[in-house]
Amino acid sequence: MGVSHKILPTLYILRGKQAGRAFKIKVGMKQRIRVVGLVQNENGVLILKRSRGRSESPVFWELPIGKIRFGEQPEEAMARSLTECTGLVADSITLKDVITFLAPEGSSQLSNLYIIYELGVSQNLKPTPKDRYTAYKYIKDFGGVKLDETTISVLEIEWNKITASHISPRTAANGVTIYVDGASRGNPGPSGIGYCIHDESGKIIERNGEFIGFATSRVAEYYAMKKGIERAIELGLKTVRFISDSLMVVNQLNGIFKVKNQDILPIYQEIQKNLKQFDAVSFTHVPRSQNLAADAEANDAIDEILRK
Repeated sequence: MGVSHKILPTLYILRGKQAGRAFKIKVGMKQRIRVVGLVQNENGVLILKRSRGRSESPVFWELPIGKIRFGEQPEEAMARSLTECTGLVADSITLKDVITFLAPEGSSQLSNLYIIYELGVSQNLKPTPKDRYTAYKYIKDFGGVKLDETTISVLEIEWNKITASHISPRTAANGVTIYVDGASRGNPGPSGIGYCIHDESGKIIERNGEFIGFATSRVAEYYAMKKGIERAIELGLKTVRFISDSLMVVNQLNGIFKVKNQDILPIYQEIQKNLKQFDAVSFTHVPRSQNLAADAEANDAIDEILRK
């Protein structure tokens, strides 16, 4: 089984001998790489119920997820994990996305990279949960079930692609979601930034844009993130998920890529100082088509200046 070669740059490190040089992880930062499967039918997307084990923590439901063993390709790990978790065999494996985000773990930070696959299975077969799972169900929305953070992060990004319907942004930690975007006409050229803040239920509570002068697109993207973070601090928010359609910004803030450009380094350093004021933050990349409100605010700010 193979996957398309149209892969996001972050996936390259899982193939070939340049892994050590491709990933520039910050000193002291841990990294976790997982494969996540989307199995769907007319009833929705397959999720599995975690066994409680010895823990007294709440029971969560999650998508089929697995680790990559030494020597495995990601799609091989996905096929194996699906069978081990559900007894199902994947007839097809299609790469859907790669997402990264940062999450706190004790006194350190954990860089997460999730490789998402859409899995085709025989509709005549029923899952038989095993190993760490005790039950299964198919869902079409977030209601009525306690999902883990990874599953929510994946579904809120991928659900639009699966169902072509809008799912309200939310986070597992009852936090706020802030979409940010930067725009530049000419790169460099007249530039603007925009942000859109959603509360825990997905309702837009604030959106705004600002003209920042003459800049490159990467500077505009960074200023947009900086503005979103500053606004979150002004509002007294402590748990926030920041979403951007700039893979460069997301990967750099997640510690996956180093910041080498001198024009954005001062902005990056300011952001790092401001992040200390939060209890928990994450940075997630989405396609531009899922960041339209912030994009509109950024471009409207440019248009207003140009009209004047």
